[in-house]
Amino acid sequence: MGQPESRENRAADQSELPPGQRLQRGWPVTHYGPVPKFKPDRWEFRVFGATADGDKHCWNHQEFSALPFSSVVADLHCVTKFSMLGAEWGGVPARTVLELAPPAPEATHVMVWAEYGFSSNLRMADFAADGTLFATHKDGELLTAEHGFPLRLVVPHLYAWKGPKWVRGIEYMTADRRGFWEERGYHNIGDPWSEQRFSYQEEPGDGPEL
Repeated sequence: MGQPESRENRAADQSELPPGQRLQRGWPVTHYGPVPKFKPDRWEFRVFGATADGDKHCWNHQEFSALPFSSVVADLHCVTKFSMLGAEWGGVPARTVLELAPPAPEATHVMVWAEYGFSSNLRMADFAADGTLFATHKDGELLTAEHGFPLRLVVPHLYAWKGPKWVRGIEYMTADRRGFWEERGYHNIGDPWSEQRFSYQEEPGDGPEL
């Protein structure tokens, strides 16, 4: 997986930063709670909730690692106001999961579940977007445990909290429901270009009632 030719120039271009963000060289470690220990024999990825066939779908670590691998060059924007530009992420596209375990027609949202019961909600359109990826690698290297190994979700067009570390599965939902940080005052959508940082900024229709 090669690096894009213009990556250094791109990373230096402050004009590509969303409002209120600053350019970050390097990748700070930010998360809530401890780093979980990876136990490959106990790990599984689950898709449940409003699935098209009404069943739960599961992959163990070996099976999930064998799914089609793809890469995307995309930015990461943290709500704490740093942005990392032009990273190359590798892993399983969210669209692949949608194809293998499709949602029911009435499913409108996805709850992404991670270790320790952490969760983040997404509109189905955000989850199905071209750049949304269950990442296992960054810049050709496996993720470290501190950065989400063995699996983190990357949703480049939203703030990074919408892409949890240590993902264990997704729940298809027929109505929106706030996730961990959304219940604690973060914006329900999280668009960095609109600076949707906090729930008090929400407009009618941005999410379920507080």
